[in-house]
Amino acid sequence: MSTQITTAFVQQFTANVFHVAQQEGSRLRNAVRNEMQKGKSAFYERVGKATAQLKSGRHSDTPQIDTPHSRRMVTLLDYEIADMIDNQDKVRILISPESEYAKAFAYALGRSMDDVILDNASGTAYSGEAGTTTVALTATQKVASVASAAGTKLNVQALRRAKKIFDGNDVSPMIKRYLAHNANQLENLLSQTEVTSSDFNTVRALVQGELSTFLGFNFIGSQQINVQAGALAFDTTTGAVGSGGGDADTYQKVLCWAQDGIVLSVGEDIKGRISERSDKSYAMQVYACMSIGATRLEEEKVVEILCKAT
Repeated sequence: MSTQITTAFVQQFTANVFHVAQQEGSRLRNAVRNEMQKGKSAFYERVGKATAQLKSGRHSDTPQIDTPHSRRMVTLLDYEIADMIDNQDKVRILISPESEYAKAFAYALGRSMDDVILDNASGTAYSGEAGTTTVALTATQKVASVASAAGTKLNVQALRRAKKIFDGNDVSPMIKRYLAHNANQLENLLSQTEVTSSDFNTVRALVQGELSTFLGFNFIGSQQINVQAGALAFDTTTGAVGSGGGDADTYQKVLCWAQDGIVLSVGEDIKGRISERSDKSYAMQVYACMSIGATRLEEEKVVEILCKAT
């Protein structure tokens, strides 16, 4: 039995259940490539960039150009959550909380799904024939948000540099680009004239305090964005990562990606069950689970913007 359920015991006559403020499920799932998976691990084949050869003359030999092939591995992770409701609890309260528990569990699993996407988008990817080769997101796919010769929170300059990285990698503009930010970084971005002025953007950013699209990025709010752990040098003038006088340790990672650059592989989608437990005095058990995995398919389609937290 949940030790917190006594807070719903009848003290006042109410039959309503309220969910506290929280992210209600996944926000990133529809912004990445979705696949189904059978088995613990799955491989996604990648075809690289081929180069044409100049024809040497009439009736010349047909050239043999080996097309680059590589693969990425996804390993499933199993998540579950459960709680029980005693029959005596139902006597003391005016509600039947089973469905609300199930809803809360679905919210929790959705947030875990976003964590898996974010962690694997910028974390270690696994390549090679057996998935034993580790691939890190390179420094060239990272940029620090800078201003006045120092690190700063998210700004338009950093967005332009992230866009430049995508464009320089020849990422097709037909593929949707996304950016995951938290409230802290959005606050600073909304202070930028280019974002709030109707000369540059829609007035929605100023009137409603929301940002849907800007510089080709579709914005998604998430308080679950990751933090840089450990020293990471950056140039305080250009924002280039890898060397310089700045240190991005503890900076927040604003993640940008092209939709097909990250894959979410689902072995078993979110599934719930409410059943009676004869071994627990016939209490009702609410249970939910899922099996998922994710990976970064292409480094060129993922960019980190490192931003000061405060």
